[in-house]
Amino acid sequence: VDLMQTGGGSVQAGGSLKLSCVHSEDPYNEYYMAWFRQVPGEKREGVAVIGNDGTTTYIEPVKGRFTISKDNAKRTLYLQMNRLKPEDTAMYYCAAEPELRFRGQSENYNLRFDVGSYTHWGQGTQVTVSS
Repeated sequence: VDLMQTGGGSVQAGGSLKLSCVHSEDPYNEYYMAWFRQVPGEKREGVAVIGNDGTTTYIEPVKGRFTISKDNAKRTLYLQMNRLKPEDTAMYYCAAEPELRFRGQSENYNLRFDVGSYTHWGQGTQVTVSS
């Protein structure tokens, strides 16, 4: 599975950016997809997850500002980021994992946001928010 990311860049606080991630394989709709971010010297953290059924989950700091979505026909994952803050500055990565890993554990928040739950990763794209 290849994940190819586009988007990102630099923006002032309060601005918006949109990230995209194209997934190379079908059936795309049988994967959990996620966005993670990482600041140099810190652990990679989960930001948003979308299940194969379209259920979305967000970490608290981005709720109401970020929206994860996907287009199954285009095999593309998106992250719309609005009202960006300087603390959102990071390298952003998309990730994918067959839904089998999460089957029967739909309420397991930690599993969804665990770096180790995902096998396939995008190349990363930088998001920089200036104050």
